[in-house]
Amino acid sequence: MSRSQEISSLKRKRPEPQIQSQSPENVLLNLIKSKGDMGIWKGDMKRETNLPEPMVNKALKMLQGKKLIKEVVNIKSKGRKHYMAVEFEPSKELTGGAWYVEGNLDKEFIGVLKDACLRIIRKLKVTTPDVISEFIKKHRITTVECSTKQIKEILQSMVLDNEIIEVKSTGLGEFHSIPIGTTCYRSATGMGLGQGPKTGAMASIPCGVCPRISQCTPDGFISPKNCEYYAKWLDF
Repeated sequence: MSRSQEISSLKRKRPEPQIQSQSPENVLLNLIKSKGDMGIWKGDMKRETNLPEPMVNKALKMLQGKKLIKEVVNIKSKGRKHYMAVEFEPSKELTGGAWYVEGNLDKEFIGVLKDACLRIIRKLKVTTPDVISEFIKKHRITTVECSTKQIKEILQSMVLDNEIIEVKSTGLGEFHSIPIGTTCYRSATGMGLGQGPKTGAMASIPCGVCPRISQCTPDGFISPKNCEYYAKWLDF
């Protein structure tokens, strides 16, 4: 075979391109979908795809027009345009969860929950986040579902505002139905709203600072019955 024939044969064997490059719309759609419920900022789209801004803007407009993506609010950077595929719902990390509505802190909702928590605590004298959460659900105080974790966040903010105090159950007296060592909340008795004690909530009884509180049981080796510190506190 001559050299010219070999060159001709190589040309015939050269593979033809089978896959055309993706359109900017498809490139961006695939990228946005890959981010799931966290979505992606437009600036990161440009960086990850190397597409020029005019092309990104045009593609995003087309994808929104086809209802394939949506713009969402990121509470950590409200000034930045954030996009997500329509089949996903924004994560709580992105939206702020139940405390935010369209990127804004829902002060009215928080106020309703704080008022409800305070009323429940005053009614029950001393109680736990789990009990408060169940009470709110049972009596349908709010139509928005609230987890025990969210109730704990509300209670912690109320402690910081000196509206209530945090205590640990001793298993005795008003704590008889609550396991020893369980975190409880009670009203700042005798004080107006926001006028709670400035010192630690458990400073008045030894149980609050006892390192063995988790091992303390009514009839155990470590118990209030044989605790010399608790006995001194009762005598006082």
